[in-house]
Amino acid sequence: MTTTPAPTRATPSRSRRVIAITIAIIAALVVGFFVFGNLYADWLWYEQLGYQGVLLTQWVARVVMFAIGFLGMAVPVWGAIQLAYRLRPVYARLSSQLDRYQEVVEPLRRLAMWGIPIFFGFFAGFAASAQWETTWLWFNGVATSTTDPEFGLDTGFYLFAMPFYSAVLGFVSAVLLVCLLVTALVSYLYGSVRIGQRELRISKAARIQLAVLAGLYLLVQGASLWLDRYKTLVEPGALGRITGAGYTETQAVIPGQTILAIVAAFVAVLFFVTAVIGRWRYPLIATGLLIVSAIVVGVGYPWVVNTFQVRPNQLSLDGQYYERNLEGTKAAYGIDTLEKMPFEAETDAEAGQLREDAETTAQIRIMDPGVVSPAVRQLEQYRSYYQFQDPLDVDRYMIDGNSQDTIVSVRELNMNQLGAASSSWESTSLIYTHGYGIVAAAGNERTTDGEPVFLERGIPSAGFLTQQEGFQPRVYFGEFSPTYSIVGAPEGTEPVELDYPRGTDEGSNETRTTFEGDGGPSVGNVFNRLIYALKFQSEQILFSDGVNEESQILYDRDPLTRVRKAAPYLELDSDPYPSVVDGRIVWIVDGYTLSDKYPYSTQVSLQQAIADSNNTAPRFSLDDINYIRNSVKATVDAYDGSVTLYAWDEEDPILQAWQTIYPSTVKSIDDMSAELMSHVRYPTDLFKVQRAMVGVYHVDDARSFYNQDNRWQTPNDPQNDQRLQPPYYLTMQMPGQEAPSFSMFTTFIPSSEGAARNVLMGYLAVDSDAGGEAGVKSEDYGKLRMLEIAADTPVPGPGQVQNTFDSDPTIADQINVLQLGSSEVRNGNLLTLPVGGGLLYVQPVFVQSTGGTQLPLLQKVLVSFGADVAFEDTLQEALDALFGGESGASTGDADVTPTPGPTPTPEPTPTPDPGETAEPTPPADEYEAALQEARQALLDREAALQKGDWAAFGEADERLTAAVEKLLELGG
Repeated sequence: MTTTPAPTRATPSRSRRVIAITIAIIAALVVGFFVFGNLYADWLWYEQLGYQGVLLTQWVARVVMFAIGFLGMAVPVWGAIQLAYRLRPVYARLSSQLDRYQEVVEPLRRLAMWGIPIFFGFFAGFAASAQWETTWLWFNGVATSTTDPEFGLDTGFYLFAMPFYSAVLGFVSAVLLVCLLVTALVSYLYGSVRIGQRELRISKAARIQLAVLAGLYLLVQGASLWLDRYKTLVEPGALGRITGAGYTETQAVIPGQTILAIVAAFVAVLFFVTAVIGRWRYPLIATGLLIVSAIVVGVGYPWVVNTFQVRPNQLSLDGQYYERNLEGTKAAYGIDTLEKMPFEAETDAEAGQLREDAETTAQIRIMDPGVVSPAVRQLEQYRSYYQFQDPLDVDRYMIDGNSQDTIVSVRELNMNQLGAASSSWESTSLIYTHGYGIVAAAGNERTTDGEPVFLERGIPSAGFLTQQEGFQPRVYFGEFSPTYSIVGAPEGTEPVELDYPRGTDEGSNETRTTFEGDGGPSVGNVFNRLIYALKFQSEQILFSDGVNEESQILYDRDPLTRVRKAAPYLELDSDPYPSVVDGRIVWIVDGYTLSDKYPYSTQVSLQQAIADSNNTAPRFSLDDINYIRNSVKATVDAYDGSVTLYAWDEEDPILQAWQTIYPSTVKSIDDMSAELMSHVRYPTDLFKVQRAMVGVYHVDDARSFYNQDNRWQTPNDPQNDQRLQPPYYLTMQMPGQEAPSFSMFTTFIPSSEGAARNVLMGYLAVDSDAGGEAGVKSEDYGKLRMLEIAADTPVPGPGQVQNTFDSDPTIADQINVLQLGSSEVRNGNLLTLPVGGGLLYVQPVFVQSTGGTQLPLLQKVLVSFGADVAFEDTLQEALDALFGGESGASTGDADVTPTPGPTPTPEPTPTPDPGETAEPTPPADEYEAALQEARQALLDREAALQKGDWAAFGEADERLTAAVEKLLELGG
């Protein structure tokens, strides 16, 4: 008898298992090291900056909140599953379908009992960690001494406590809902809940567990309804006109929510009773009544009140709530101290009219920082690898005892212009490490050629700033700094960093330097080099001989990035600006604390309020706000990157809370030096937000607010009619001021859904000068002054003035001459000044080439007062021409004699003395004929160029040249 041996049972390969486990362990270690590397690099960065407490606070807070969220969800869910399983009926008769379910589930039961809680726990943990700021603010919140007019609660409750309570109730609701669902599922799978033959049977244990969970869930919903009463004060009202509770909310919504909260608590008690007596009828009926009540009391009754009471009598019923909204909004945006003055604007220009405003006219800025940037680049760039900000920034300095408005910019690197030969890792990381110098030009002056008058310029730097003791011109930290640079070397080592070139030619010699500050984490050891090689995906950091034991790595060098990391609770102004303070170039950054929970304050979109022709696409983490404070002034040293935070608004409750969370990170205003105080200015973005609110909230009574017949808006930029006109900094004297002050202004025209009527209704200015005393803020700093222009004396708005300039035949002819050949005319910013008892418009006009090299030169100045306009070579001449031949003004370009150019302006023919032979004057028709010939030749030349007819192009070009020569001859 032959037997067949049984086949050998297949056994898993032990080597494969070992390899798989090894690969998994190695992968986990690699991932873990990358995670550790990023965290360690962050720690090194914060430690070097001196703000490691900020990072440690965030780490601890996130870990604690993750643990609370994980345990807060996982433990109750695990308990609900375990309780439902352990209290299952042992001998329950199950259907065949449930038997099949159990066969599938049972092998995975132990895994599911632990896996489901862990799964939900991780989600809850991450959700809770995202709420750590809300929790810490609640724990460290402060009282504000201001109470809301409806409930009498401190405003701090809405800023700190209400968001936390809302988050807690939402979390607890989610936990109870998940527990309720898993309990029902486990009870059904194991027979505690049986459905069959139109009958629902629930075991006693399951009944108690489900009823208790349902009761707790309803109690939480009742608490949420109670909290919703307070939320009505920070949400839009029924009619959407105001934020905050109006008549409908106070008389219908809030009482309805109170009733529903009590009913929800009563239904919860019925569920607890059901857990004891086992009757589901009463709580289910009560739940149905709760739903009906929510529809009737929560929706129907407020609709009836709003439709039949409020709408027909809106002003009488909602008037007091409009007053609340007016007060709350003005306080939240800091416009409650707005000083309004009626202004009867003069519109007739007379000789000597500006004599009393000579100090203001002396500082009128004719150099537009948004136009002259190419000129500064051409005159001060020196090398293609340098660049300047565009637009330039506006600052002021004390020079010879006088305040001088300036346009400023630092000379930074442009790594994109290095070229292929200089774009190696060594060049971009070790050699080209920093910019050099700051450029400052007088805002109110020009050269004879129309160029800026530089007060600080050149390489090496030369000017009034360089004369300061210990002046440091190098810029390692700026808006265009390289991603990272490795700097530093032992003493005595030959420098490798390019400091600045000698001479203007590309082939000139270059000086070298070595960074001597403490600006970044050390990469002097192999481990740190490995960490940063992984962070920046650059093996050269690890293997380069250029990295030594004294090397530091500089990164995150943008001023906004550094301040944002040092103070993550701040929203930062979009316009940091450089200043020289105590011999150091520093970036000054304004920081805001924001909230959307201030009671009775209307929300505004930051993005819409701040967007204008200078800043077209701002982005914010919290966009819709109803509270803002410029709570912090920050400085970033351009040489070593050190960040210093100063508490500018020490009464801000949100800042006070964050100072408790991040202790010792914000210095007192008392620590600000006198020179730093002299360069602090009122922030641009805050002023934009305030002007957006002033357009509606400049009224003082409910009736005016309700009628909305006096709403204003910011006019569009005359040079870009799709964007708002930005506010401008100027040194000027408002009516009521004793002396000129560095200020920022904006104008208002009537609000309209369509094309707005472009006449001035308001002129808003804010005192932007913080003074020059160490640690002491000027008393008038931040004071808002509003000129309310009388409607019976209409003053043209910016758009109307620009249209007048563009359509005036005389001005148009001269503009056409400026544009002859390859020239382009660029209008500068249209400034508005309250001088001479009226409002004066000033606009510089620049001419630049349309070719590759652009050098905008100031050639003309347009001015307007009332219905009169003038167009001359200098501001002084334009004002004198506008005001009867002698304006009484003193301007910065009064002593300038412009270089003659192709801008013929025939002088009036003087009356000859008897017996004197009069000089012949060019006939007007001859001048007009030459001008017409130049225009036609220009058109013919462009047409020939488009057709490719080079013969016709040459002929037209000769005609154009002859016509221009004739115009110059006639103009001379």
